[in-house]
Amino acid sequence: MEPVSLVVLLVMGTLAGAINAAVGSGSLLTLPVLMALGIPPGVAVRTNTVGMFFSTLGSCLGYRREIAAEKQHLMPLTVTATVGATAGALLLLVSPASALDVVVPVLIVVALVMVVFQKRLTTAIRAGKDRRAEREGPREPGGTSSSGVTDPAASPGGESRTGIGAEGAGEDRTAEPSPLRSPALIGSLGAASVYGGYFTAAQGVLYLGILGIFTGRTMGSVNSIKNLLSLAVNLSAAAVYVIAFFVLDAEIVWLGSAAIALGALLGGFFGAHLAKRMPEWLLRGIIVVVALIALVRQVL
Repeated sequence: MEPVSLVVLLVMGTLAGAINAAVGSGSLLTLPVLMALGIPPGVAVRTNTVGMFFSTLGSCLGYRREIAAEKQHLMPLTVTATVGATAGALLLLVSPASALDVVVPVLIVVALVMVVFQKRLTTAIRAGKDRRAEREGPREPGGTSSSGVTDPAASPGGESRTGIGAEGAGEDRTAEPSPLRSPALIGSLGAASVYGGYFTAAQGVLYLGILGIFTGRTMGSVNSIKNLLSLAVNLSAAAVYVIAFFVLDAEIVWLGSAAIALGALLGGFFGAHLAKRMPEWLLRGIIVVVALIALVRQVL
């Protein structure tokens, strides 16, 4: 690979790392450059994934405090993302390159709709949950009230389980489980991770849309989770591709990966600090623009 090409990949990797930290889809910068250099699509995806893993590593370092604050809820999501990404990476090894032309535009449109209509979709999901709760009706046995909250005075002997001096005093027994453990969220992110392991580009937009809808939180507040999941996906996919390189002779352009990796690590770290300072409207606007650019590039 020519020195000029490596410099271009280094610069694109830096920019892509910063974009990945903020919204995802940084691969939309590096993948076209790799293919413009004459690298076949499948080889370009593998080369890019190995390099862009370091952008997600840098992003997670930048968001390490936010990730630590959420860690008790993240294990199911991380495991699901890892399994899904591994399946997606294996799928890339055996599927024709032409499949990318069909799958990618559809998923980008889905992600774009999720981001643009996040609030409406979140409201619809919550309304559906409320209707299901109403249909279930009151549950009286065991001292449970019609609102679904256990009456502390209904414990054996009429003693309050939340009284002063009682074991577990101060514990909030009526707290709802974290939306990060919702089966619908975990299942949706698992499907998105199959795509992430298969192609990687625009996966961040897809994750932000899903996380925003099922948690009802702002894009900025779930960005740290998106970066951790992207790390799990890219690591899993990169591991599959590296093993395939040694076992199946699946080609990877290592110099290209190295140039992207160096830039992506720096861009991901500093991009994370920049993303934390972005207002919600700007972050959402950037996501929409990036997704539209991705869609145009895939269709044309």
